[in-house]
Amino acid sequence: MKKPTILLIEDDALDIISVERSLKKLESEYELYTAFNGIEALKILRDPHIGLIPDVILLDINMPRMNGIEFLKVIREDKDFKELKVFIMTTSSEVNDRSQAEKLGISGYIIKPLNYTENTKRSDSMDAFVQFHLRKILNNESN
Repeated sequence: MKKPTILLIEDDALDIISVERSLKKLESEYELYTAFNGIEALKILRDPHIGLIPDVILLDINMPRMNGIEFLKVIREDKDFKELKVFIMTTSSEVNDRSQAEKLGISGYIIKPLNYTENTKRSDSMDAFVQFHLRKILNNESN
């Protein structure tokens, strides 16, 4: 059976490490692909040698070159990717960002902690998200 795949689109190294740590705690096998912005993510998705149709995308909004909203607009217009499950993970609490993302059919919107001195809380919130949402997806459970 094919391992579930996750595409993480995130430009912050600490957030990438946080997601990786949380995923390792799951008792599921998966493949993780990482892109640092929307342009890199599109290259991965469109690379015929990789052939990636991820089970879930974890997407930051505030990134250089192509932000999360721009990336979402592109994939929602592509017949191969328009139905992908996308969870926004962002520090942005802007109402407009959330509204735009929801109009583009996201599966969830998680606000990341801003305070890096609260590493325990940061880690706990990421673990809770991964345990609740990603465990179901990776184990192919219905919502």
